[in-house]
Amino acid sequence: MLFQIQFLWSYLRTRAETLPGNEEGSVVEKVILTAVFAALAIAIGAIIVSKVTAKANSINLN
Repeated sequence: MLFQIQFLWSYLRTRAETLPGNEEGSVVEKVILTAVFAALAIAIGAIIVSKVTAKANSINLN
């Protein structure tokens, strides 16, 4: 299933890149993708920090 989705995605991107007048759309697409990846990185960082903090707080120092 994953292979079919990857194939379809690459096919659609190739078709979209060959359309005339598509220069401005690629900039918008890159900005949106960058924002999505930045949000994902922040979310993953927050999850890791919370897990490490919880593990550190569970250590008994006595």
